[in-house]
Amino acid sequence: MSNTPQIDQIAERVERLLVRYQELQRTNALLSEQVNALSQERDSLKSRLSAARARVDALLRRLPEATPNQAHKGNA
Repeated sequence: MSNTPQIDQIAERVERLLVRYQELQRTNALLSEQVNALSQERDSLKSRLSAARARVDALLRRLPEATPNQAHKGNA
């Protein structure tokens, strides 16, 4: 009969471990969702940045080339 308390202790510990395992599974699932959301946000921001760069590059190409004489006329 001395084994009964030991078995009860083991069973209690196993129950606590199972609860902790389930908590860790839920935490892991939430973290995975956050990683996915942040990855999508990052990809969206990278896309927006690329589009903005393309617009800036297009605007820069439209600017007239400044010659040395034109640059000095503006300062006079």
